[in-house]
Amino acid sequence: MAAADRHRDRIVMITGAAKGIGAATARAFADEGATLVLADIDTASLEKTHAGLTGQGHISIRLDVTSSAEWKAAMDAVGAAFGRLDVLVNNAGWGELRSIFDTTPEQWRASLAVNLDSVFLGTMAAMPWLEKSGDAAIVNVSSIRSRVAGWGSGPYSAAKAGVEMFSRVTAVECAQSGRQVRANSIHPGFVDTPLSKAIPAAARDERIRTVPQGRLAEPEEIAAGILFLASREAAYVNGSAMVIDGAFTAV
Repeated sequence: MAAADRHRDRIVMITGAAKGIGAATARAFADEGATLVLADIDTASLEKTHAGLTGQGHISIRLDVTSSAEWKAAMDAVGAAFGRLDVLVNNAGWGELRSIFDTTPEQWRASLAVNLDSVFLGTMAAMPWLEKSGDAAIVNVSSIRSRVAGWGSGPYSAAKAGVEMFSRVTAVECAQSGRQVRANSIHPGFVDTPLSKAIPAAARDERIRTVPQGRLAEPEEIAAGILFLASREAAYVNGSAMVIDGAFTAV
């Protein structure tokens, strides 16, 4: 199968699809023939992403990924529209810089809810529909902060480390129980997204300085890794962690 057709006729759900990595991933899947389920809490930006996709049949869903009730409603809509799900990309995430000594319990729980609880809730809600695929994949977006610490990233780093291990356990338990659902995590480094553009210029320059390749990643470069992990070319890639960081964690 040609690369441009790898995901033709597959049903792909992406959380955090309104902007950044999620939007780039949606465009890449659509260009390869997939039908998209776009999910985000930012409905205005989500509709702009939706409108820019190639192909037809895509749907958009407002989804608070920290709510089990909203996950159920979203998956009911997916089931009614398509009767199955082939790929789930748990991409929604959020972070802010704050020392652990200045972090309140409420801020800690809020970060884990968006970055880690959402992956559990999404996996559980989507699993019945993924099982109907017979050839399904979950790609959970983690971070290099699951591997290397950085000032101010305590809750975010803890959550993203949890995403990596939860992905591994999901892969093992699906394989051992006969579910045809693979699960892998992807670990972006510093990416040139709307969030990164909003940080002060000095901080942005410092990030770039620490990357051996001397630049930030483009969202499309992370999307390319997600599409590979979700593809049939990766049929034996299961429980793995793909790092895309310009060699940041290699030094």
